[in-house]
Amino acid sequence: MELLLLLVGAAIVLGIPVGVLLLWLGQSTLRRSLQIAERRITSLEAGLSAMQAERTQPPAPEAVPLAVATPDAATVAVEPEVPVAPVESPTGPWNVFEGAEPSPPPTGQDRPIVLNAERLAALTQWLRTNWVYAISAVSLALAGVFFVQYGMEKGLLPPAARVVLGIAFGVALVFAGEVIRRRSGDDEDASTAYLPSVFSGAGLVSVFAAIVAARQMYGLIGPEVTFAGLILTALAAVVLGWFHGPLLAAVGLIGAAASPFLVGGGAEAPNWLFGHYLLVAATGLAVDAQRRWAWISVLALALGYGGGWLVDLGGGDVGGLIVLATALPLIATVLPVSQIVPSHDGPTCLRSALANGQGGWPSFPVRLVAGSALVSSLLLAVQPGNPAESVLAHAALVLLILAFTLWADRARGLHDLALLPAAGLLLRLLAEGANFAPLVQDFVTRAILSRPPETAPPFTVTILLGLAALASAGFANRALRGSEFPVLLGLASATVAPVAALIINLTMDPVAVLGAWLWALHVIALAAGMVALALAFARADAGDHRRAAHATLSALSLIALALFVVTTSAALTLALCVLVLVAAFLDRRFLLPEMGLFIQLGVAVIGFRLIVDPGLDWAFSANLPLVILTYVGPIVAFVGALILTALLTRPMTRVALEAGVATVPAILADILLYRLIIDVYGMDGGAWGTTLLALPWLIVAFSQLYRARPDLPLMRLRQALAVLAAAPAALGLAVSLTVLNPLIDGTPVKGPMLLDTVFVAYALPALVLLAGWAKLRHLSRRQRLSFLTLGAAFGALYVVLEIRRFWRGDDLSVYGTSQPELYSYTVALLLLGAVLLYQAIARKSDTLRRIAMAVIGLTIAKVFLVDVSGLTGLTRVFSFLALGLSLAGLAWLNRWAAGAHPAKADPS
Repeated sequence: MELLLLLVGAAIVLGIPVGVLLLWLGQSTLRRSLQIAERRITSLEAGLSAMQAERTQPPAPEAVPLAVATPDAATVAVEPEVPVAPVESPTGPWNVFEGAEPSPPPTGQDRPIVLNAERLAALTQWLRTNWVYAISAVSLALAGVFFVQYGMEKGLLPPAARVVLGIAFGVALVFAGEVIRRRSGDDEDASTAYLPSVFSGAGLVSVFAAIVAARQMYGLIGPEVTFAGLILTALAAVVLGWFHGPLLAAVGLIGAAASPFLVGGGAEAPNWLFGHYLLVAATGLAVDAQRRWAWISVLALALGYGGGWLVDLGGGDVGGLIVLATALPLIATVLPVSQIVPSHDGPTCLRSALANGQGGWPSFPVRLVAGSALVSSLLLAVQPGNPAESVLAHAALVLLILAFTLWADRARGLHDLALLPAAGLLLRLLAEGANFAPLVQDFVTRAILSRPPETAPPFTVTILLGLAALASAGFANRALRGSEFPVLLGLASATVAPVAALIINLTMDPVAVLGAWLWALHVIALAAGMVALALAFARADAGDHRRAAHATLSALSLIALALFVVTTSAALTLALCVLVLVAAFLDRRFLLPEMGLFIQLGVAVIGFRLIVDPGLDWAFSANLPLVILTYVGPIVAFVGALILTALLTRPMTRVALEAGVATVPAILADILLYRLIIDVYGMDGGAWGTTLLALPWLIVAFSQLYRARPDLPLMRLRQALAVLAAAPAALGLAVSLTVLNPLIDGTPVKGPMLLDTVFVAYALPALVLLAGWAKLRHLSRRQRLSFLTLGAAFGALYVVLEIRRFWRGDDLSVYGTSQPELYSYTVALLLLGAVLLYQAIARKSDTLRRIAMAVIGLTIAKVFLVDVSGLTGLTRVFSFLALGLSLAGLAWLNRWAAGAHPAKADPS
């Protein structure tokens, strides 16, 4: 009974398109006869109107030469023939009906491909108006898909019969759609508009689904037959898409993309589906290459990427997704313009973005390739995989770089797109190292100490570095042969491979696996390539030597890296100093603004190495002559660079160098002082040690603030870096002031009076803070006042502790205070007030004069509230006599200063 119902259902389903076909045939024949009669009547009326107009107007005399003119030469009116509309023979893939009038021929490659807001708005409006057609197409397509599934669920009919019925249903729908199109047309003004596309598109979906089911569900056919069937169906879609509208193409593409998921199958997606989605994308691009609806191309690529991603999520191999992501940009380059060797005209996407579209936006084919290249580059950069798949992804990115730099040689509009896979290549290298990806894990586990003896190292790093070198070679070829961005592409050729080598060195530890000398040979070989590139750029560029300078700096950087690998860490710092000097010389010699950026980067990297890696920990314990050489080298380099760039207008470069010249000597002095105290007194730690660890960060913070000027760029960034550097400095100084303070900690003070560990702990930060107050004049008044206040507080603490040491000895934590010690504090306050008052008079500062009087008032309060309790006899008399005379003199001096310099704006 169920078999009978299935057969009846099959007859009904297959009869739907046939019945619709017969219905439209009856109406279309009558409509066609009426249209032919109307055209003939219109032609006859036009001919009669022309005859009447000619008879009512006298004929114009013709100019006849005199030698041949005769009286019989008269103008004879000839009645025109009545034009009759010819009946054309049908064209297309099927010649079914005699007298069938073909639909208008499609517009060819002379029509530009455009995807803009108007077309998107028109598409949206069409969907709002004709959504019924879209639902009808989906319903018919699902009917074919579920018809095949029904036979599987009920266990009726053999699998081959189910597939044949699905294909027959699809062919019937395509046949019905084509007959309707030939009889009545598929134009928007026809009553049968969009119906041919609905039927044909649904039929194609049904055929796609049946072929996929034959392979995926039933295993009736092998991969070769499956691809053959899908290719034939895709070719049918291309042919039909030539005659139908975009609805057919969209329905066919979406149905073909959805068919593997609609028919079901195994738990894991087979890898051949990657080829299926590549074929879907190629089909859409091929159809749109002729009809040029533009949005069909975007839809085709979206379905290709989306389907491949879903197959990967469903268990497909990563290698298949990598191949798909590599192939899609290539077919997006070839098919829309129907050229094996692309010749896309400009402008490029980068040029339009830099000019904000003022020079015109790129053509749609250029934008289509750019979007595909961007998606593929991101996909290949972040897609995880095993070591072999990771190497394949790197090779795929390099293949895209070579495609856009070599194969797309004549395509001026694509000359900038190689930068996208280049960025993806470096991003993948960095991400794999940062996340300890399987490729890095596999490489690190083959370290020299882990491998069996006499075992060759892996070729992983060699392959990766070779691929990066190929990428740089591709950019070099493009830059030397001419491009819209010769300097930018030349810079890419000089940086891709060196940056890749640096990332490998930092994240994969190649020294542990290959050995120092073997890895250094890799780097030196790459440096030799950069030297050859510099020579090539020097020969090609007669006047502008920027590209040669970029390659030269890359070669020097690689040489520095090789020195770092085979020598000590100090060698890399000194090599970077040489690079800074070379960059300054190149800037002075050839006027290259890019060298200023390199110098700033070099100053930052050198500062990082001096402070962090290998940093202060290394400097406090390493060989002293080597430490001095490591820190003196940057000073010499920065001073030399300042001299070389003295005549150039490089404000940011000079500020960076000046900050370096001021910072590095202070850090070196800090290191030498730390080591001197340890060597002489054999003590480590305490307030002085913590302060010496904090001072370099305070100096770095002031260096960043010095460069954070309103007239220079990156001011906010410099301020943020200053805050980050000030955080450890503030923490260290706070610990020195509180927990490790000699008054609390009890650590004995070492060294001669005034120049002891107390001086190191509190006088040095006071001097640095006061220097910041004096030099950072571009900061706000409140910021500078905070530096002055903190500096004065540290200085006051230093004086107090030195006085206490004078009276109580090296241990400042002993309880109690003697009377001479208290009076010494009074004398110190009185002297401080006098000094401040003198400075107020010298500077003509009313604010400073008031501060001096406040200090004197504090001194008076201390005497009467604290000191007087411990004074007796003549000591009390002479003490108050001296205090009274001193205060009288200071009061007179203050009154004179106030009268000579009345209150006014404080210049300080």
